[in-house]
Amino acid sequence: MISGLGLDHAEVVVELGPGTGAITGAILRRPAPGARLVAVELNPVFARRLADRYQGSAVEVVQDCAEDLATLVPNRVDVIVSGLPWTVTPHERQRRILDAAVGSLATSGRFSTFAYVHAAWTPPVRRCAAELAARFSAVERSRVVWPNVPPAYVHRAALPCHKRPPTTASGTP
Repeated sequence: MISGLGLDHAEVVVELGPGTGAITGAILRRPAPGARLVAVELNPVFARRLADRYQGSAVEVVQDCAEDLATLVPNRVDVIVSGLPWTVTPHERQRRILDAAVGSLATSGRFSTFAYVHAAWTPPVRRCAAELAARFSAVERSRVVWPNVPPAYVHRAALPCHKRPPTTASGTP
């Protein structure tokens, strides 16, 4: 999930939807000296657990919505790692979150998110992949990580376009 993102050079890293912090721990093992890690978690119970788990570390836990990223982290972000549940996120909310992510990323910023293999065919996951392709100049999908339970793959995106993709009358890019 975090390989190839350049975490060792990133000054500002944001994790969207960290849940209980499994990926947060991996991010903390690779930070650049003095890096800032902001974990944005909507669920108040998870946010509290995350804050308790990483108390005294470089993690700044913010209990808020990923759609408000520009307000939550006003400086440019080098890396965004997303654990958001795209399969249950309505399309318009996906768009708002991805717009916020692109708007917050530095020109050389990178974005990473994952999807479970069993859900890869679902419309929300396919829409999310299309939305990434509309917002980034480079998008790749990793091989399936079979030892993960459930098996998953990672979408890595780079070179954000920094402008909203054009929409059709139906509201899709």
